[in-house]
Amino acid sequence: MAKALIGYMNSDLRTPAALVAENHRLRARVRELEALVLRLSEENDKLTAAQAVAMLDLEHESLQEMQPA
Repeated sequence: MAKALIGYMNSDLRTPAALVAENHRLRARVRELEALVLRLSEENDKLTAAQAVAMLDLEHESLQEMQPA
C-alpha cells in the first residue's frame, strides 16, 4: 500500500520549478500588456482631444464665413 501511495504522489521536483517559471513569465507578459493598454489609452485620449480641437476650429471657420461682410 505504501508503494502505491508513493507512486501516486508526484515526486518530480522539476514540475514546481517549471510552474514557478511559467507563472513568472505569464505575470511579466501581463505587465507588458497592461503597460501597452495604458499607453494606447493615453494616445487615444490625445488623438481624441486633438480631433475635438480640429472640429471646433472647422466649426469656427464655417461660422466666420457665414457672417455678412
